[in-house]
Amino acid sequence: MGAAEERTAGPVDLDGQIARWRRYVERRSAIGDADVDELEDHLRGLVDGLEASGLSDDEAFLVAVRRMGRLDDVSREFAREHADRLWKQLVLVRDEPSGPQGRRGLGVALVLAVLAGLAVKLPSLLPLDGDTLAGFYLRNTSLLVWPFLAGWFAWSRGLGVARGLRLLAPPFVLAAVLVNAYPMASDSATLVLVAIHLPVALWFAVGLAYVGGEWRSDRRRMDFVRFTGEWVVYLTLIALGGGLLVGLTGAGFEAMGMDAFPVLAEWVVPCGAAGAVLVAAWLVEAKQSVVENIAPVLTRVFTPLTTLMLLVFLVTVVVVRPGVDVERQLLILVDVMLVLVLGLVLYALSAREPADPPGAFDRLQLALVVGALAVDVLMLASMAGRIAEFGPSPNKVAAIGLNVVLLVNLARAARLALGFVRGRRAFAALERWQTDYLPVLAAWAAVVVVVLPPAFSWE
Repeated sequence: MGAAEERTAGPVDLDGQIARWRRYVERRSAIGDADVDELEDHLRGLVDGLEASGLSDDEAFLVAVRRMGRLDDVSREFAREHADRLWKQLVLVRDEPSGPQGRRGLGVALVLAVLAGLAVKLPSLLPLDGDTLAGFYLRNTSLLVWPFLAGWFAWSRGLGVARGLRLLAPPFVLAAVLVNAYPMASDSATLVLVAIHLPVALWFAVGLAYVGGEWRSDRRRMDFVRFTGEWVVYLTLIALGGGLLVGLTGAGFEAMGMDAFPVLAEWVVPCGAAGAVLVAAWLVEAKQSVVENIAPVLTRVFTPLTTLMLLVFLVTVVVVRPGVDVERQLLILVDVMLVLVLGLVLYALSAREPADPPGAFDRLQLALVVGALAVDVLMLASMAGRIAEFGPSPNKVAAIGLNVVLLVNLARAARLALGFVRGRRAFAALERWQTDYLPVLAAWAAVVVVVLPPAFSWE
């Protein structure tokens, strides 16, 4: 809780308020003790000046804190001015041996990362033919990794073994039983759909662990959205660095006359990928106060680019190629594009300061949502015609269902965003709509996994 939120109804102890403010600032890892002293001196100077102008202690404190600016901005400013400190903190672990964000948390994450890597690799050591092994991994890869990530969050949130098992075991056990009991062939469309949607459905089970079971809290759900975006960023960076390291290592052995690429591909890549899931999660938790606002930068870069891409697509479909056929490849591309839009919207909401008035970027976000809505309607109309003409298939039903789910989300989001831009709705309404809609996304992913395979006779 920020100091500005700790106002009481009675007389305020100024030194106590400043002490609480100082403890909050000290949690910002980019700000050292000497810097906190300097900030406190500045704050006290502002308070003294405001008191001299006639304000009471509590009024002067609140105004001074506001004038100091948001602490996130202070942290970023210190990080920019002390770049050497910033980069050291990206590598070094803070001296918090007992906390999840410190050495103990890193140790637990590394142990679980090793276990996840072994869980991914061990099935390949069994005497299974290629098709059977491929089918196993399509069904079970997320089941081999996500439970370890959920376990780390359950430990870091202090859920306890009994409560953690009651909360997390049912979705993972049910998913494991169903997807492995379904008689889907290794080349079936329903197996591919399960492989795509099962990780999404189980990611929300990981979210239950992340929020500590407080899934009804809008704030905690938005925290999970923020974590997801930051986790993707860190995981991508780890993947790029790991790929470069694997390539250089293989090239080095090749220069000495040894072919190390088979060993690297069979052991290092799968085990490292599984372990990176845990390491990236720990990095997000431990380093969010150092590089904690990647979201605004990414959303401001990709939102205009995605909006432009949608406009080009609409012009192409409507003007250049009217009545374009919805083939499988186009279905996949459009759905990926719409999911990307939803991800950008959620990521932007998680990074935005709720109290800020609507600005140019909010109008750009509205244009993005409206463009995505138009593309969604166009694809839905075309898909409905294809299904009426040629009949349903697993891919078409999964795609049209996803588009309907996204249509509802985007339509309501566009209406709320328009009201916010026009000053008729609060930003909280838009944020609450998106967090309340997350269970719908999880439910649709579960429907694809559980219902579509038997509905289409496992084809």
